Amino acid sequence: MRKIILAAAIATSALGLAACSNEAETETDETVEAMNTDAEASMDNMGDDIEGATDATAADINAAADEAAAEAVKTTDEIGDDALSVVDSAQEAGAE
Repeated sequence: MRKIILAAAIATSALGLAACSNEAETETDETVEAMNTDAEASMDNMGDDIEGATDATAADINAAADEAAAEAVKTTDEIGDDALSVVDSAQEAGAE
């Protein structure tokens, strides 16, 4: 009779451990899934941040290029005006 009680106790303990093991495995799987979801969300957010930074940088570069082009036109116009002044001065000097 003791053997039957001992066998029943061992079987109950084994079932208890198996149940805990399955519960722990389920919790582990859920934790891993939650971690994967968090990682994916973080990657999406980083991608959005990088895209935003890239767009801002591109806008800054375009603005700087536009400003440089406007300055170059201004400088070219100034050079043209100076050249006309020199020509006018030369013509006046030749007329005298």
